Amino acid sequence: MRVLYCTRSDSPHDRRFLTALGKSGHEVYALRLLEGKPQTPKGVTEVPWQCVRGALQLKDLPRQQRQLRRLLTNLQPDLIHAGPIQDLAFLAARVGFHPLLTMSWGFDLMKDAYQSPLSRWQTRYTLQHSDYLTLDCQATADQAVAFGFPRERICVFPWGVDLDYFSPQNSVVPGKSWRAAQGWEDKTVFLCLRSWEPNYGVDVLARAFARASKENPRLRLILLGDGSEAAKIRALLRGMEDKVHFGGRVDLSALPGWYGAADLYVSPSHVDGSSVSLLEAMACGLPSIVSDIPANQEWIQDERNGWVFPDGDAEALAQVILGAAEQDWRAYKLQARQDAVLKADWNEGVRKLLACYDDTVAYGKSRKP
Repeated sequence: MRVLYCTRSDSPHDRRFLTALGKSGHEVYALRLLEGKPQTPKGVTEVPWQCVRGALQLKDLPRQQRQLRRLLTNLQPDLIHAGPIQDLAFLAARVGFHPLLTMSWGFDLMKDAYQSPLSRWQTRYTLQHSDYLTLDCQATADQAVAFGFPRERICVFPWGVDLDYFSPQNSVVPGKSWRAAQGWEDKTVFLCLRSWEPNYGVDVLARAFARASKENPRLRLILLGDGSEAAKIRALLRGMEDKVHFGGRVDLSALPGWYGAADLYVSPSHVDGSSVSLLEAMACGLPSIVSDIPANQEWIQDERNGWVFPDGDAEALAQVILGAAEQDWRAYKLQARQDAVLKADWNEGVRKLLACYDDTVAYGKSRKP
């Protein structure tokens, strides 16, 4: 099968999908509208784009449609796999290509679809012209159904994790070494990897930790990442340099050690699908504290494999942090790892995606005039 994978950027998620597809035996091409040179995995051919790059703008849409039609005439793909919904999937829908598999990125259905009348129209248009839809959680699937997309043509699978790489065995040793170097062996360490952007609530965690650490001086926090709210978050934690480690952006190769350095993981997101960093934490055996948005509650159940707090409520999160710090986590850790093994295997997700390709092609051919 000749597959054209269309996306906005060169994100780690895109690279994971393309790496897997490059090993699938399919003939895979990648079209990315980012500026700059993307990383192209083995087995994937990058498609040149001789048109406007960057985020999709309506004023550029006629030129981009003409360019995409020319590209499709030359390439003759059997399937387009495209997302986000209001972006590359919308462009693919506008040129009338079938079979079209649209991939939701979570935020496109949970937030962007409701930003304006235009975004609502783009969402409906794309879904009406898609043959199948793939996404990473039931909460997002419910949103698609609310927009009129048939549930029987939705392929749900989490963007899971490599369970051998993200495991207690691969994370504990480097994590303990780092804690010893910090002098944090006898502390309770919380970890958050969420991007410092408004969607992900890291400022809520900063407020909560500042309050909780006044009551329990043994608490410590590792904050990885960066983003547009960096100044705000650092200001909230000013004067706490002995209790907070700002690790910046880290490579994939270092991630297991960071999970191993923590006792508990925190995901305070306001908008999300199945968070990959949450699944990585679970795979490494970390209990997690999460906001009570629907997608998080598909993974974390209160007092079973973690704790849940009301979204955006820093005071409630502070109380959960204080309570969790006093718990015996052994049963929580075992349950978190078990849940990840049962439901978050990346290899199983890839198998479901490839099966979805077959279903999309069969349905797309059946609807052609």
